[in-house]
Amino acid sequence: MEKIIYALWKVSAEEDARFTARLLGEIAPRLGGLAHAMRINVQDDSVATGTSPRMTSTRPQMDAVVQLWLPSANEPERAAVDAIIADAAPRHAAWLASESTIIANTLHPPTPGARTEGFSQIVFLGLPPRLSWHAWRDAWQRQHSAVAVDTQSNFEYVQNLIVRPLSYGAPAYVAMVEECFPAAALTDEAVYFDAAGDAARLAENQRLMMESCARFIDFDRIDCIPTSQFDIRPFQP
Repeated sequence: MEKIIYALWKVSAEEDARFTARLLGEIAPRLGGLAHAMRINVQDDSVATGTSPRMTSTRPQMDAVVQLWLPSANEPERAAVDAIIADAAPRHAAWLASESTIIANTLHPPTPGARTEGFSQIVFLGLPPRLSWHAWRDAWQRQHSAVAVDTQSNFEYVQNLIVRPLSYGAPAYVAMVEECFPAAALTDEAVYFDAAGDAARLAENQRLMMESCARFIDFDRIDCIPTSQFDIRPFQP
């Protein structure tokens, strides 16, 4: 079983609501018979007015992410999937990923096909030129993981290590991170940093998080996107 991450850019003339409805109502059913599991993340009206972290290095920024678990990511075996994705968004990119679940969502278990509670933060990371790949991965996965858990209100935390690009011209990301937060964290940084009602804890958690992120992130090589998460078909081992 292999995991593929697709980033989708909608046609500019298409309204956001129509794009979301088409992904969920038309594209997801077509993909359903081809994938062992499927998750769709989309920038929609539910997250549009949030003040949670949003960073852009890819312009224009992707509008949606489709995560699929397939028997094989080899090009001939995924050709039918690629064709459906192309129907969803003529501009798209794909990567093979190795997934590591740091926090499983047991607090707000998703209902298949429904919007997951709160919001999902998707982060694509590029490799800082100042670091070797091995030094970067060590700073991220060995040193940073506990900091991200201890300083935030995330109730799901999944690290996706990019194995290789699967599409021509795919941005040279090395990782994609997904974290789910309570709805209030979308507009309240104290909730986001797990410090509601405690100004000193908020300042300390922000300091710890930023210091840790600076070790492995160049902030001109990051896309941080609030999304609505739809677990169309949750992964079953």
